[in-house]
Amino acid sequence: MPFYVSPAQQMRDKAEYARQGIARGRSCVTLQYAGGILMMAPNPSSALHKISEIYDRIAFAAVGRYNEYENLRKAGVTVADITGYQFDRHDVTARGIANYYAQTLGTIFTESNKPFEVEIVVAEVGEHPDGDQIYRITFDGSVTDEPGFVAFGGEADRVSAVLKERYSEGLSLAGAFGAALAALSASGNGERNEIVGSQLEVAILDRTRDHRTFRRVRAARLEELIAEARAAESAPAASDSPEAPEAPEALQAPEAPQAPEASQAPEASQAPGAPQAPEATSDSAPPTGPDPSQTDRGGGTEPPL
Repeated sequence: MPFYVSPAQQMRDKAEYARQGIARGRSCVTLQYAGGILMMAPNPSSALHKISEIYDRIAFAAVGRYNEYENLRKAGVTVADITGYQFDRHDVTARGIANYYAQTLGTIFTESNKPFEVEIVVAEVGEHPDGDQIYRITFDGSVTDEPGFVAFGGEADRVSAVLKERYSEGLSLAGAFGAALAALSASGNGERNEIVGSQLEVAILDRTRDHRTFRRVRAARLEELIAEARAAESAPAASDSPEAPEAPEALQAPEAPQAPEASQAPEASQAPGAPQAPEATSDSAPPTGPDPSQTDRGGGTEPPL
């Protein structure tokens, strides 16, 4: 006789199983920039893609088991092609594709013994930034609208926290790439993991292109963006370095003494035979030399020692 398990316990066990499987993958990042939408994922494989095109202005990114989200990607492409053929190409939207994925994953999670270990993002680029759409679909069929940016899969909370600090509206492609690279490179203990171009899969939805806006960023262009991102990070670090301390006053050169005035010329310069003025006598005055109360610096201060 089989043991009885409550439906609530079954749902909790399925959700925990799916979360553990998704957490073993690597996080992906999707964010808006001034010219469209950027998608980036760590992926050393050149044949198995995490990021793909669904339709003219719609892209797909996923984390989890490759065979499961690849089946979902193909199903989404089929739905988009049939909808565009039967009705109109403008009737194919990211919202419609996200709703289809939500229904499929929700049914699998409820009726199947094993849920899909996948997390999906469907993005659509509009003619203007206000028309961009980013949807996140989880393993249980939940759909969330993500304005601006989203990090999913793996250590998504940590990646999202770094991305939140660096993201701002109206970023350039280089700025958005630098923010995404920094979020994916940061580790939990504050150190940085260097990522090279061969370990990244990058694609964009370029709103300036007609018809098909999806294109991949590869080879020289990818290395150029990585170099720009690292140069931008090193520039603020150099500007924050402490300035050289000023030299103390005691080490500064003393001021040059001024030439004596004509009225205070020495006695030897007087003409011979001329009557000399009587010298003022004082008990405290030195036997020779000028009066200490007078100075030949025009009222200035004495030079430092």
